[in-house]
Amino acid sequence: MGTAVSSAARQALLLLFMASGAQAQALPPPLTEADFFPVNMEEARLGQLLFYDPILSGNRNISCAGCHHPRFGTSDGLSLGLGEGAVDLGAARHVTAENTPEQRIPRNSPALFNLGAREVTHLFHDGRIGVDPSRPSGMRTPMDEEMVTGFASVLSAQTMFPVLSPDEMAGHYNENEVAKAVRSGFITGENGAWSRISARVAAVPAYQAAFENAYPEIAAGRPLAFTDISNAIAQFVAFEWRSDTSPFDAVLRGEAAFAPEAAAGADLFYGAAGCSMCHSGPLLSDQGFHAMGAPQLGPGKAERFERHSRDEGRFRVTGHAEDMFAFRTPSLRNVMETGPWGHAGSHRDLATFLADHARRGDALAGYDRAQAVLPDLPKTKPDWAEMETPDDLAAIRAAAGPGQALRPADVAALMAFLATLSDPVALKGRLGIPETVPSGLPVER
Repeated sequence: MGTAVSSAARQALLLLFMASGAQAQALPPPLTEADFFPVNMEEARLGQLLFYDPILSGNRNISCAGCHHPRFGTSDGLSLGLGEGAVDLGAARHVTAENTPEQRIPRNSPALFNLGAREVTHLFHDGRIGVDPSRPSGMRTPMDEEMVTGFASVLSAQTMFPVLSPDEMAGHYNENEVAKAVRSGFITGENGAWSRISARVAAVPAYQAAFENAYPEIAAGRPLAFTDISNAIAQFVAFEWRSDTSPFDAVLRGEAAFAPEAAAGADLFYGAAGCSMCHSGPLLSDQGFHAMGAPQLGPGKAERFERHSRDEGRFRVTGHAEDMFAFRTPSLRNVMETGPWGHAGSHRDLATFLADHARRGDALAGYDRAQAVLPDLPKTKPDWAEMETPDDLAAIRAAAGPGQALRPADVAALMAFLATLSDPVALKGRLGIPETVPSGLPVER
């Protein structure tokens, strides 16, 4: 009498049948609960309100969602964002005569999927904040060690940067009390930028009550601190945009199989195209840094007094020559929805980006500037200074090394595979956009 074959086993056999031997061996294990840090839902619900509340910005006119909105796959739909002072969302975002940003945000707004995963140990395109067990705080940042005390994770500590950035949330110079504190170098302490933001939040009765419910120490009388705000936001981000329910995940769990074109794309991804050399594991990122020769546009990540617009990537953090023009490998989860793509958002079309990305620096000479999504910003640094500097272009190309040309059919197959990474649950969000926030300020919908 024959032995019954379980449904899961049949699906696994189908997967093996549809995949090449190399692909079947290369597919990562499925994500499990153990891959994520636990989430406190009371903190997450509080963090949802704070994430969408402009109260955290210097001029009370932009929230975290201004640059990380679910409508744009938790990015902002722009190559380089327009932060404090701009209005509207996505390609419709624009500046007004009353309050114009001084420059574009130097790098593309990264997506927020799976940032609560244990594997994610560095954040930002250059990884300037990361886990470091050798430090008392357990993390390394550009800030002094004492400034990191109280942040529960690198995801929580990440929030300290946008609220201090004049171009992102703080505002400029004498526009408000937070900007004045930042300009004067007062970040921590009684009159520092963080304490001023915390005092605003604590002055809203609904927020104070919610923090007392979420944090027993605050209920016992400890004043609300900025780290409490950032910890709550981190819990929200970790819960809201956890992504492990895509068709790709169903394949990894043996519950489904790739359709033929997606299977062909997976064969390329894990085989001849070499994508999985960097985009590895269930998050599709090795969490490392690589020079890929992506076009550089906008002001670059440079000090305001520096003349050039060259963005040297990871090198600015480590000072190691091998890190010149290297940027963090992004996760490809929901990648179809997170454009424009590239560390500077150089490409609005993902298929074009894939073809150029595979060729690395060889694609620089033929880059089409119409691929960028750059709303007009008068009186700013030239957007294309680096693309018009032959020596810098040669250096970027040399750092990236040789690439390969993909056929149109290869790009189409890879696109079909990448489509399996779209997760409707994560893209929608679990708690969603609140109708209102306790401050009474407008919610960016």
